[in-house]
Amino acid sequence: MSRNAYTHMKRGAIESPARIAVRRLLKSPSALVGMSILGCLILLTLFSSLISPYDPIGISPREALERPSTHHLMGTDDLGRDIATRVIFGTRISLVIGLVAVGLGGSIGLVVGLISGYSGGIIDLLTMRFMDIMLAFPGILLALVIMVILGPSLRNVMLAVGISDIPMYVRLVRGSVISAKENTFVEAARAVGCNRWLIMFRHILPNVVAPFIVVSTLEVANAILIAAALSFLGMGAQPPTPEWGAMLSEGRRYIRMAWWMITFPGLMIMLSVLGINLLGDGLRDALDPKVRR
Repeated sequence: MSRNAYTHMKRGAIESPARIAVRRLLKSPSALVGMSILGCLILLTLFSSLISPYDPIGISPREALERPSTHHLMGTDDLGRDIATRVIFGTRISLVIGLVAVGLGGSIGLVVGLISGYSGGIIDLLTMRFMDIMLAFPGILLALVIMVILGPSLRNVMLAVGISDIPMYVRLVRGSVISAKENTFVEAARAVGCNRWLIMFRHILPNVVAPFIVVSTLEVANAILIAAALSFLGMGAQPPTPEWGAMLSEGRRYIRMAWWMITFPGLMIMLSVLGINLLGDGLRDALDPKVRR
């Protein structure tokens, strides 16, 4: 046996699934591009106060609707506010909305899906029929209904987007649980007297984590889009909050005379969604056991 073959076999024998996934991820061009974009957005979030000398909500009527220049790289809006500063501060708001909404919807969907898939019977039947009712509404429409009930605010946007994501997570986790609970290691756990909660969270949950992480990553991008759409419709962030969707809504009145008011917030939405989707695609390939090492 050659040295290279022996080294490959030895490495494959000692590498954990997590290290294999990380190695695959770092070899994925799309994942690297996505991580680069996301890393830049995170740096903007962390150092937003140091990057721009302007106040994101401070107005300056004498500088209203100025074109992009060396003083204002992305121009100013109708109130003289620096758009570059507002876009940078909007990065923090959009990322927080996406992460909190996915964290809320994902955590609830994970627990409900585990219980429904493992329990079966009437519990599974009632749970899935309720999820089907929620899925009958498109995600943006369900979020709008929740916003109408709760009222417009950033906190309610995160809550509405998170709730609208729950059915998708429940169906995903339930399907994985139904497949995993028939494996021999689950039968062995039952045979030695493990209770149902230990079986669900210690033996079945690890088999659900990989698809759950991939879908959650992609859903961050979807949450950012829905939050921007709600703010654009006036149901999310309220003035003078520098949120990308709200900035698009403010700029649509000046689309003919001040194109920069909608161009740069729109580009940031596109870049953030693109970066997160590329990272999600890379994670899907890295965590897929069918892909060759």
